Amino acid sequence: MSQEDLSRQAYWRAHLRLLAICLAIWFLVSFGLGIILAAPLNAISIGGYPLGFWFAQQGAIYTFIILIFVYAWRMNVLDRKYNVHEE
Repeated sequence: MSQEDLSRQAYWRAHLRLLAICLAIWFLVSFGLGIILAAPLNAISIGGYPLGFWFAQQGAIYTFIILIFVYAWRMNVLDRKYNVHEE
């Protein structure tokens, strides 16, 4: 296998690892905190709203937006590391 093929495989593995981490965080926040753990979290209140409700309505959206920016930033870092960036 050539060095270029090894570099492509390493790049793809790093990309899939980043994607898996982002999806796991998204799942944990939206499904875990917003649905499964909503009842225990509702004992805590933020601005007069139960925390479980807040995660289901606002927290998951904020987390998703943050994940978009983190993903774009990390992909730029990976692209530069493996010399596949566009300039």
